[in-house]
Amino acid sequence: MAVHIGIIGAGRAGLIHARAFLRHVDQAELIALSDPNQEAREAARQELGVKVVANEDELLAAGIDAVVITAPTRYHCGIALKAAAAGKHILCEKPMAITPAECRAMIAAARQSGVKLQIGFMRRFDLGHRRAKELIEQGAIGDIVSVTSLTHGPSVPHPWMYDLQASNGPLAEVSSHDIDALRWFTGAEITSVYAIAGNFRSAEARDRFPDFYDTVLLTARFSNGALGHINGAQGVRYGYDSRVEIHGTTGRIDIGDLNANRVVVSAAQGSSYRDTVPSWRTLYHDAYSAEDAAFVEAIIHDTEPLATGEDGLAAVEIVQAGNTSITTGEIQYLNTAQ
Repeated sequence: MAVHIGIIGAGRAGLIHARAFLRHVDQAELIALSDPNQEAREAARQELGVKVVANEDELLAAGIDAVVITAPTRYHCGIALKAAAAGKHILCEKPMAITPAECRAMIAAARQSGVKLQIGFMRRFDLGHRRAKELIEQGAIGDIVSVTSLTHGPSVPHPWMYDLQASNGPLAEVSSHDIDALRWFTGAEITSVYAIAGNFRSAEARDRFPDFYDTVLLTARFSNGALGHINGAQGVRYGYDSRVEIHGTTGRIDIGDLNANRVVVSAAQGSSYRDTVPSWRTLYHDAYSAEDAAFVEAIIHDTEPLATGEDGLAAVEIVQAGNTSITTGEIQYLNTAQ
């Protein structure tokens, strides 16, 4: 059985998923992509050699079984509701949506239509993260005390991200993966957050969007007493930086390394350097393929996805609490009952 896949959005993330389905997921067949941008459509058509259409309505009518949503976040809910109504399984990139209400609507629509809803928390499929989760469950470092997750991206934010009403800011666009990692590793829900942030690199946003931030620090407490910390930034330029420290009562686990390899160059006059990781696309290449393969497996075998709609909802609730904390300067408490 081959699951027929359609991808909504032919930008960076859409093309990563497209390449994965074409080259690495044996039980899937990529049927088509959609994108409203003509230039993006033509580039995708030339590279991939598959059908490319202008909108999701055409895609949903193209004989597919499932969709991957990689459009900007503000469109996720509307597209997902259409897909569910059409009986298509859904893999939705993070952030799941802008508001918790949108997330709940997506979950309800998927349940009503009997389709799978998986959220694109691809770090759960990264070998390093999976190994750390396995070690935690084996008790290798005792009980979890704290988890610190850092993500710094080199890319300058897109202008649409400056409007926090349309993007929820870097806590959503950059740090959603970190939020999910903290929940996944601790096996607990976040009950309170305190966050501070600033705009240090995006001067062009300051006049029109004074609340935009490109750097954020968030501290969290979990329902089981563990502590969490997130360090997020956009436009750092020096490379893609993704690292996790997990401290337990009897040990520590570290994931990730800024350096692209272990080769160190030592030059004249005492200088030395290593190459850094250039992009999230480089660091997590295999994780995307594994995520896409797992989505197809969940459809074929009728199993629960590893990253569910409820996981996406939890992350959006935490993002909103963090943004409120940034604005008010106060600790925000979360009701973890869904």
